[in-house]
Amino acid sequence: MSYTKIEHYEKEYIDTHHDSALNVTNGVESQPVVNPYFVRKKRRQISTEEYVQGILEGNITILAQAITLIESNNPAHYAQAQEIIEKCLPHSGRSVRIGITGVPGAGKSSFIEAVGNMVTSYNHKLAVLAIDPSSERSGGSILGDKTRMESITHNPNIFVRPSPSAGSLGGVARKTRETIVLCEAAGFDVIFIETVGVGQSETAVHSMVDMFMMLQISGAGDELQGIKRGIMEMADMMVITKADGENVRKAELAKAQYQGALMLFPLPDSEWRPKVYTCSSLEGTGLEEVWQGVEQYLQHIELNGYFTANRNRQNKYWMYETINETLKSSFYNNPEIEARMADVEKRVLEAKLSSFIAAKELLDIYFK
Repeated sequence: MSYTKIEHYEKEYIDTHHDSALNVTNGVESQPVVNPYFVRKKRRQISTEEYVQGILEGNITILAQAITLIESNNPAHYAQAQEIIEKCLPHSGRSVRIGITGVPGAGKSSFIEAVGNMVTSYNHKLAVLAIDPSSERSGGSILGDKTRMESITHNPNIFVRPSPSAGSLGGVARKTRETIVLCEAAGFDVIFIETVGVGQSETAVHSMVDMFMMLQISGAGDELQGIKRGIMEMADMMVITKADGENVRKAELAKAQYQGALMLFPLPDSEWRPKVYTCSSLEGTGLEEVWQGVEQYLQHIELNGYFTANRNRQNKYWMYETINETLKSSFYNNPEIEARMADVEKRVLEAKLSSFIAAKELLDIYFK
């Protein structure tokens, strides 16, 4: 029997046997899920004065929205964000800013969670920020850590903000520094700034904090290998984490090795000899000693004037960094530069134009 005849037979059978499993009933037209008469209300724009008032009152929702303005690439948002920062500036500067870095696996999130909860028990308010120029691709370290630091997210005296996706280290760092101003105006008197991994972002963090803390884990006797000298020289304190169980002895050995290495470095401008501590975020041991060390350092630099001198130097540094970042952004976002960039780059890659002549050609277009 041909395929056509079989198909005709099946149709004839189905038409005469409505109760057959082969029979398909007509579908019922589904009703629209969304109300066709629903009109979305336009969100009311919050004024600069409302932002500032909310921040000064410690309103976390308003604070988060203001930080979003800072992180936005919308020119209108940028203008309003700068107004908010300017009005909040007189209410900032009264916090302790601590940079925290560490090698992968050092347990930064566990350390921040444990120390953060302890610090807030001393009637402090803590803001945890991050600098991660790769966050645009990876989501950022602290963005993932936030899900692991469960007790911090439920602590009303702790505010956690993931790294802004600004694309470049300079952009991320500038926006983080502006975020510090708003957090301080909102009443947070301790600011933790986490840097992801061990790399170039340490310099950016170091340029905006009062104290720089490096987390390290004990190893098999090769603790000092693979650590850049420059990063160790920036550290005002070093903490050996995970000093629990069988790691206690290894942690004490690592502590002695690091303390010996730090003694070989010249005395920093703060005239403070960095100290090494051990702690366990799991067992809660050594955390109070770490915080006492922080307080001792801060007391030292306030008495000898380094605290104020360092803040002034940082303000000057970020003035020039902001100029550099703004000029760079203006250059690359220039329509004529965008139109010519690909062609100039192509000629450089084809060795038809030197890098220096290419740069001059583009700069001439920009400044004409």
